Amino acid sequence: MVPLVVLGATEFSAEIADVIGDTGEYEVMAFVENEVPERAGRDLDGIPILWIDEAAALAATHLAVCGLGTTQRSRFTEQAEAVGFRFATVVHPRAHVSGTSTLGAGTIVGAGAIVAAHTTIGRHVIVNRGVLVGHHTVVGDHVSLQSGANVAGICAIGEGTYVGMGALILNTISVGAHSVVGAGAVVTRNVPDHVQVVGIPAAIVREGIDGK
Repeated sequence: MVPLVVLGATEFSAEIADVIGDTGEYEVMAFVENEVPERAGRDLDGIPILWIDEAAALAATHLAVCGLGTTQRSRFTEQAEAVGFRFATVVHPRAHVSGTSTLGAGTIVGAGAIVAAHTTIGRHVIVNRGVLVGHHTVVGDHVSLQSGANVAGICAIGEGTYVGMGALILNTISVGAHSVVGAGAVVTRNVPDHVQVVGIPAAIVREGIDGK
């Protein structure tokens, strides 16, 4: 199996490691921390946690994925890339990705997720458990599609955007970059960049969201 490190050392990172293990293609050798030095040197689920500077020595022989669900994980992927890491694309064996669709490096597709035809999903995207992504849809880099979210066909999701659990985005809708769609929201009209929307139908409740 291909040796791999998971960027992040949280409970969600452990879940991502579980998805990776189910593929039978990769072996998680370490978690990597870059914010809380005290976590380095400990174990998570029996797997060592390394500080990013220490982990850099593995870049030549190990692939990486980011196991953080935040809208700001691009900081970590950029840091890992700068020290030489290349990124795996992980698809759970109980997910379905159309052969006409593409997944970027570092993207993770969880159990029960479906990616329909002619869809483009960018780099470092999290397609969590049970997510549905419709046909001819474009999902930008570092997007988080959380469990049960349903993105319909011919949609566009801007980079760094977070779509909460169970949210529904209707056909042909565009959601801007670095925005947040609240859990259970029903998005019936286009959403601009850097805002948070919630409710049915979804409405803007906050502006100036900082995706970086």
